[in-house]
Amino acid sequence: MDIRELRYFAAVYRERNLTAAARVCFVSQPSISTAITHLEAELGTTLFIRHKRGVAPTASAEQFHTLARRIIDETDAARSLFRRPSTKTNVTLGLMRTLDVPRTIALLKPLTARADIALRLVGSDERADARIISKSMLRADEHFVALWSERYVAALPPSHPLALKEKLRTADLAGVPLIDRCHCEQSEFFRRNPQARQTAAIAQSEDWAMALVAAGVGIAIVPEGVARGNPDVAVREIEVKVKREVGLAYRASVPLPDALKDLVSKLRKQRRKPAGQRSRARGKT
Repeated sequence: MDIRELRYFAAVYRERNLTAAARVCFVSQPSISTAITHLEAELGTTLFIRHKRGVAPTASAEQFHTLARRIIDETDAARSLFRRPSTKTNVTLGLMRTLDVPRTIALLKPLTARADIALRLVGSDERADARIISKSMLRADEHFVALWSERYVAALPPSHPLALKEKLRTADLAGVPLIDRCHCEQSEFFRRNPQARQTAAIAQSEDWAMALVAAGVGIAIVPEGVARGNPDVAVREIEVKVKREVGLAYRASVPLPDALKDLVSKLRKQRRKPAGQRSRARGKT
């Protein structure tokens, strides 16, 4: 095995999807599949179980991830050990508040790993070289490069009676305590059936919203990545197919720092794959 295979394994473990892992690693989906196959053959065990929405890690993967993560971190530390200090380029990146933790880590690591960058993070409404935002927040003078698309789901306390249902309607939430969130698109879920809503709390962040749900305060409509990453809440589909597209936005009139130019170039290459290759990748998990 080599360090690249370990990085691909860690990405699949984090994303729970081969295609999504390929996207964050800036490689093709077959490259990810081949790496996982090689690792499974070398280790003599199955690491992931495929299903219609992605993959699920096995007990072997859970055990191996701790070791793989340590090797990756120590390799990165060793590479940085003897690097001479260099002149750093200041890069300011705006982040919207509703990003989930795993994807935020995957987005930032390629930038924080570079010794020539001094990264500064600000809110999505502050001045920045580029912004990671939902497409609905795009300004008229900005270009947009898509990163991923995700649906909205309901996050419930595991013991809530509505957790017995596989899919929730807006009518199911009439009179039910809800956790409203700042800066989100959840209003589209309620637009078609504007029944009386009972707001139990307003959360300023995704982590706080999930903590309130887990504590039994109420139900929240959140991006799927946020809900799936929290083991203390139940996740259910909602009847209205609400999705958001998240990507990198930057002003067309202002030159990008080289680091962000490299990132944009990689993203555009991913999107310019031949149609046949993209369709094959979508057909696999």
